[in-house]
Amino acid sequence: MKNLLFALFVVAGLLTACDNAPAEEKLPRMSVEGVAVIENDGSAVIPFTISITTSYTEPVTVEYRTLDDNAVEGEDYTAVSGTARIEPGETSALVEVPILDDDIRESDETFFLFIENPLNATISNGTATGTITNDDTGFNFAGYESPTSYSGYTLAWSDEFDGTSLNTNDWTYELGTGNDGWGNQELQYYREENTSIEEGNLVITAKEENFGGRNYTSSRLITLGKQSFEYGRIDIRAVLPEGQGLWPALWMLGANFPTVGWPSCGEIDIMEMVGGDGKENTVHGTVHWDNNGSYANFGGSTTKNSGTFSDTYHVFSITWDETAIRWYVDNVEYHVIDITPAGLSEFRQDFFFILNVAVGGTWPGSPDATTTFPQEMVVDYVRVFDKN
Repeated sequence: MKNLLFALFVVAGLLTACDNAPAEEKLPRMSVEGVAVIENDGSAVIPFTISITTSYTEPVTVEYRTLDDNAVEGEDYTAVSGTARIEPGETSALVEVPILDDDIRESDETFFLFIENPLNATISNGTATGTITNDDTGFNFAGYESPTSYSGYTLAWSDEFDGTSLNTNDWTYELGTGNDGWGNQELQYYREENTSIEEGNLVITAKEENFGGRNYTSSRLITLGKQSFEYGRIDIRAVLPEGQGLWPALWMLGANFPTVGWPSCGEIDIMEMVGGDGKENTVHGTVHWDNNGSYANFGGSTTKNSGTFSDTYHVFSITWDETAIRWYVDNVEYHVIDITPAGLSEFRQDFFFILNVAVGGTWPGSPDATTTFPQEMVVDYVRVFDKN
C-alpha cells in the first residue's frame, strides 16, 4: 500500500511539473503586418511592427529580412536584416526599412519583410508587404524630341494631346475582345476607361482586373474614317510599358480594311515591342501584305545599347513614299523596304492609325509572376508631315 501511495505521489508530482513547464502552446504568438507609406511624404522609412499576443517573462527574439517584389533593393528601398528583440513586459518591436525617393511617375511598388526562427514565441503570420505608394504625377522621362518641322515637308495633321480628354473627332475607341483576341489570342478586354489625357500626354493603361470574362483590360484607339494618310513622314513620341506579356504597338492599316480585310489592306507597324526579360530594349518595324493570295511580311528591329524603351521618351518614325518605307528611332534609320514591286501595291493607298497596348498573345506570350500592373504607354504626340 505504501508503495502504491508513493507511486501515485510521484506521478502527481510529474503531472504538476509538466503543467508548470513552458509548453509551446503557451508561448505568445508573433505576427508582422503590412504597411503602406507615400513615397515622398518625408518619413523616409517604412515602419514594420512585430507584435506578440501577450508579454512574456523572457526576452522574445526573431530574425527578419527583406526581399524584392516589384520594388528593387538599392533603387526603391534599402535592404535590412537582423534580429528583433521584445523585452519582458513588452509586446512589440519596430523594424524600419529606409525607402529611396524619386520623382518618376510609376506604379506603386512592394517588397516583403520576413520573420523567422523565433525564440520564446511561435509565428502566426511571418510575412508582411511594404508598399511604396507613388505620388509623382509628372511625366519626367525627358528623352529625344523631334523637330516640329522638316525641310521639304509640311505638317499635315497632328495630335499633341493638349486637352483634357481624347479628341473623338479624330479617334475612336475599339472595344471588347475582338475575334480570337484580335486575331492574336490576346488576353485583354479593351475599354474606354483605360485611356486618359494627362499633362499633354495620351496614356493607355493596361490593368490586371476582371472584366468581360478577361483578366486584363487596356485600350485600343483608331482613326478609321476620321484621319487617314498616304505617304509622308510620321513621328510618334512615346514611352513604352514593360513586363512579360506586354505588347505595345503604334501602327497603321489600309483604309480599305473594312471592305477587303487583312492582310489585303496592308499593315505598317511603325513600332512594336514585346515585353519580357532581355526584350524591352528592342523595337520592331514591320509590314504585312497579301502576296498574290498568300500572307507575307518583312520586318527589322533595333536594340538600345543600354536601358529600355520604358526609361525615357523616344520618337518612332517612318518616312514613306511611292518607292520605299523607312523606319527610324530618334531619327536614326534601322530598316527599309522597297515597295515598287506590283505585289506591294497595298502600300500605295491611304492608311489609318491604331494605338494600343495588348496583354498576352501569340508573340509576347502571357504575363507571369514577374509582370507588374498597371502598365502605361505614354504618347506625347502623333505628327504627320506631307512631302512638298
